[in-house]
Amino acid sequence: MVREITLGQFIPGNSFIHKMDARSKIVLTIAYLVFIFLCKNFTSLLLMALFSILIIISTKISFFKYLKSLKAIMVIILITGLMNIFYGSGEVLWQWWIIKITTGGLINAAFVIIRISMLMMISSVLTYTTSPTDLTDGLEQLMKPLTIFHIKVHDIAMMMTIALRFIPVLLEETDKIMNAQKSRGADMESGNLIHRIKSLIPVLIPLFVLSFRRAGDLATAMECRCYNGGIRRTRMKVLHFTYIDLVSLISCVFVFSAVIASNIIFSAVI
Repeated sequence: MVREITLGQFIPGNSFIHKMDARSKIVLTIAYLVFIFLCKNFTSLLLMALFSILIIISTKISFFKYLKSLKAIMVIILITGLMNIFYGSGEVLWQWWIIKITTGGLINAAFVIIRISMLMMISSVLTYTTSPTDLTDGLEQLMKPLTIFHIKVHDIAMMMTIALRFIPVLLEETDKIMNAQKSRGADMESGNLIHRIKSLIPVLIPLFVLSFRRAGDLATAMECRCYNGGIRRTRMKVLHFTYIDLVSLISCVFVFSAVIASNIIFSAVI
């Protein structure tokens, strides 16, 4: 299961999404996430789903890579969808005591499952197609207005990027520790829930130790390279807003406008 989580990885490529300005990708990703929750009927949700598939195809990254990232959180998606089945109005399909399943509950569950899936996949698009350096520079420039409040924007952007990029590293370390514990006879897959939680303690302790050790090594490496944050820092690659970003922006505005129009034209289902 640990190996299935791919969030935080960067996959080099030559697609037009790889060539987009990091600032554009960050802003459009945030806008996309907002508009997913603005979908009020299946028509608008279908538009966003088709747009998501088009974006994924445009990255020229295997679709199975995105499905692999979903597989890791499939349990969370199913549990969240199951919980939403019992909330909603409409025709009662099944009832036992105070627990009932209605048509509205099924619609709620479907919306939640589709939304979480699209959120995960589009978030993966951002990390798959943006290098750590570009992601840091993009976040820093987007948060630059905060410098008037004497906020260290570069430090915040660097910490966010490092935290995101450490996800696959820590997951790899977790997998190694679990395999090492299993080779010593540890049973982590059988028994009840409480037994499985207790069996993770021998994994968590060395994982914390390795995390702090890696953080210390990273800090030492940055100090040895005379890293001084955003003070008089120059960049080898300067971000530029190009026609690719303009076309992407226009396309997103068109899709988002269609979502709003579908919400107005068609009656809301939730």
